[in-house]
Amino acid sequence: MKRILCLIALLFSLTTELQAQRRLTAQELNIGVTQEFENFNPLIMSMMATTYMYRMVARTLNVLDENGEWVPQLAEVIPSLENGLARRTTIDGHPMIEALWKIKSNASWGDGTPVTCRDVKFSWEVALSPMVSISEKEIYDQVKEIVIDEKNPKDCLLRYREAKWTYNRLATFFIVPEHLERPIFEQFGNQAEGYEQHSNYTRNPTHPGLFNGPYRISEIKLGSHVRFERNPYFYGKPSFFERVVVKLIPNTGTLEANLRSGTIDMVSALGMSFDQAIAFDEKVKKDDLPFDVNFQPSLVYEHIDFNLDHPVLKDQVVRQALLMSIDREALTQGLFGGRQPVALHNTSPLDPWFTDDPKKIKIHPFSRRQAKRLLDQHGWVVAADGVRAKDGQRLSFTLMTTAGNRVRELVQVYLQDQWRSIGADVQVKNEPARVFFGETTRKRKFDGMAMYAWISSPESNPRSTLSSKSIPSEENGWSGQNQPGWRNARVDELVFKLDLEFDPEKRLAMIHEILFLYTSELPVLPLYYRSDVSVTPKSLRGYKLPGHQFPATNHIENWTLVDGVNEGAKL
Repeated sequence: MKRILCLIALLFSLTTELQAQRRLTAQELNIGVTQEFENFNPLIMSMMATTYMYRMVARTLNVLDENGEWVPQLAEVIPSLENGLARRTTIDGHPMIEALWKIKSNASWGDGTPVTCRDVKFSWEVALSPMVSISEKEIYDQVKEIVIDEKNPKDCLLRYREAKWTYNRLATFFIVPEHLERPIFEQFGNQAEGYEQHSNYTRNPTHPGLFNGPYRISEIKLGSHVRFERNPYFYGKPSFFERVVVKLIPNTGTLEANLRSGTIDMVSALGMSFDQAIAFDEKVKKDDLPFDVNFQPSLVYEHIDFNLDHPVLKDQVVRQALLMSIDREALTQGLFGGRQPVALHNTSPLDPWFTDDPKKIKIHPFSRRQAKRLLDQHGWVVAADGVRAKDGQRLSFTLMTTAGNRVRELVQVYLQDQWRSIGADVQVKNEPARVFFGETTRKRKFDGMAMYAWISSPESNPRSTLSSKSIPSEENGWSGQNQPGWRNARVDELVFKLDLEFDPEKRLAMIHEILFLYTSELPVLPLYYRSDVSVTPKSLRGYKLPGHQFPATNHIENWTLVDGVNEGAKL
């Protein structure tokens, strides 16, 4: 009898699961994520979870699409030297570039107000304010002047301070609506973080006029979900799904349960851990579940930032010993079956600038014996409690990451064990992603180490993460992403020259010199290069994991269902 009841329960569970999937229609798509956003103001957002959602509701002048090609979005066409919309010029003996960006005639904000060059210029003014915290100020600072054609305010002439080969890559030059935000900026912009605290994105984040993409935000419930509705003023084709709901489910195990029950229809790239996705893929194939598990090698770089102001970690010898004492090959084999390779530095193997040439970078092979010897030679003596010390300072520090991320928490345990074997004491302290990224790392409040990931575009200047000018501080309004606080004069010089060099071979030589200095001084501990994973309904079409910093939601208007409904699974 018990066996019969169990069988009935199992059949009921599977039937409910399949029925839930067949209910997926054009009315609503539910997406699961594990990280909450911090603020939808694009000028200050820094979390990938925010970017994932923001790209549903807003567009930039151009972007790197899902196929890795630069394409226009708000712009009619990308200006170039070849099409004549950009030109090299000289002003007062200084080489510059001018580029004419033509905004689409039908591009509007979600309240019907046209998107114009005035919005572009206003956003530029806000981003350059010393009172506003911008994660990547350089992309705005490269522009010296914006000239508006008064007869046609859709035309923006951008004059750049330097003649840079990257002048027409403005995918992170975010635009906010002047008609809504200027009064706030004029009232509070002279106060430190005053604009951010009073912006509509903070105080009135569901105002339709804040968005110009295929969707508008209609509801936000912190700790629960964000609801999106189709934007009737979107310049492109209408999105297939009338509504999209992004649901916050911090626990990855619970995320899978919600997927199988039909509470959510898909899992974003900010969802399942890699090992969980591998296991779930096996279940999908075995049980013929109506899902596709998508794997895409990416430019995501999992790493640990050292706080170089820490009395122990500012010692380069300590950083080198900590790296050499980790068997990263065993780590990636154990957690990912070797499907996510060990990272050598911050440039992915998918990037044309990548190198693994030992003549061009410093490689630190795993050797616990050599790590101990290095610490011995530099006066780090093992005390009675097994922890090393030097000049009264114990080899002790804190390792932080995002709470609830199963893989990262497993890595923390592994690292604690590895470092304990060389006489290092590590305490774990984790925080919700919203706090960890929105406050702790952004303001360099982590005491020791911070483990997380960067994602970039191919051939991307690492200035925002490596330049000493990008070290966040109260003085610069916590702008920049050089959280370790690394200062290297030669790197500062190279990241400045990199964008000015139009010869690709010379640029490659520059980036390899940067990588040599990066791998020699180790301001960051490289862990592994990640692959993106997501789970989608089998009937979803037009979806693709890009593998770079611009998420799949950047082409959400192309997502559809087969025949408008879910195919379901075989019965």
